[in-house]
Amino acid sequence: MPQRTPSSGASADFARHPTLREQADALARGATTSEQLVAEALERIAVHQAGGGHAYVGRVDADAALQAARDSDRRRAAGQVPSLLAGLPVSIKDLFDVQGQTTQAGSAGGVPGPQPALADADAVARLRAAGAVLLGRTNMSEFAFSGLGLNPHHGHPANPSDAARITGGSSSGAAVTVALGLADAALGTDTGGSIRIPSAFCGLTGFKPTARRVSLAGAYPLSRSLDSIGPLARSVDCCAILDAVLSGATLDSAAAPLAGLRLGVTEDFVLDGLDAAVAQAFERGLERLSAAGAQIVRFGFAELQELPRINAAGGLVTAEAWHVHRARLEDAALAARYDPRVAQRTRRGAAISAADYIDLLDARARLQAVARERLQGLDAWLMPTVAVLAPRLADMATDDESFFATNAKVLRNPSVLNFLDGCALSLPCQAAGDLPVGLSVGGLHGADARVLQVGRAVEACLRAA
Repeated sequence: MPQRTPSSGASADFARHPTLREQADALARGATTSEQLVAEALERIAVHQAGGGHAYVGRVDADAALQAARDSDRRRAAGQVPSLLAGLPVSIKDLFDVQGQTTQAGSAGGVPGPQPALADADAVARLRAAGAVLLGRTNMSEFAFSGLGLNPHHGHPANPSDAARITGGSSSGAAVTVALGLADAALGTDTGGSIRIPSAFCGLTGFKPTARRVSLAGAYPLSRSLDSIGPLARSVDCCAILDAVLSGATLDSAAAPLAGLRLGVTEDFVLDGLDAAVAQAFERGLERLSAAGAQIVRFGFAELQELPRINAAGGLVTAEAWHVHRARLEDAALAARYDPRVAQRTRRGAAISAADYIDLLDARARLQAVARERLQGLDAWLMPTVAVLAPRLADMATDDESFFATNAKVLRNPSVLNFLDGCALSLPCQAAGDLPVGLSVGGLHGADARVLQVGRAVEACLRAA
């Protein structure tokens, strides 16, 4: 198994940074201050950027972050602590509006527009109201249209476990900020796995909630049918804390007793063609859960094999991305500023007719009905988050054929839950010293609380082993 090679400016102990609750407890006890936490994060960011790291896009406004931290400390001293996030540094994916800043969604300057945002995106506003200190905008796949996280405009964020490997996307910079302690948590989006893929590749915990539980207002769209907003963090508890702020609804996420849980595992499609290391880590995780009293229920879901045919023309995401980008891609000057790979994928949407689009919606509804039948009586649906280990950057940086084939392979598993309008966590399940592997704990529409409950139990079992 390949050993870890930390990326530029990284520290090999990136997994040891405290959780949100641990940081909040340290603030409550007076063991630290928000100013100290933010200053330390800014120091790590400076080292990361000096070493050629690309987690953040552009300049991080250190002065504004430190002032916000000092304000938070003063409010805490006066007894004003709006949430557990109060005073904690958080990074923001570059597709969210932040008042006074320009939202580029990972694109080159001038696309989608040069004007600063007049207001925060709803998700950003909720974080700010909860007292979080916003550090900066994180790098991403341009317009969030790739699961690999590469960006030709702003640099490719390197994997903290092995700098020769990709971070995964589209929330690539977001994952790096959490893994390297450049933020305590990150705000990301997930259309086909964009939170869970980088979480899996970077040894983090990521949560994709049911779409529309978190307001999309002020977030640059990719696919109106599939986009969702959620956190990348260090634990299920961190994700639950952030979800409560982002959604405005505190779910009952107390850990479920593991003994007796019925955890479904689909034998086909999502287990096809796994890397040997991924298969080994996943099966080892299932063995530990079974030994702890969970019931692993193997079941067939042959209809998932239809997904490549259903999405052969690009699927909902391509059709809806073309709707967003059509005017710019039909303007030669603006189109020339796009990542050519993103432009190529998006232009495929021009060939999807209204009738084709309705067929996609009908196919989605049909598979959702099948999924409800297959998952009936199960507490959660487990699968490897991604079928492969984080691929090597050199294998696809200049080879379009390799890039598109790898992108499809990386997106395959996580996009299943998006297509079915479900929710899912990705939890680290690799052995110590191995490259990160994610185990997905999923559920269907509205099962967010149960996924968090089961996720806490699964996480505790995996960490105890």
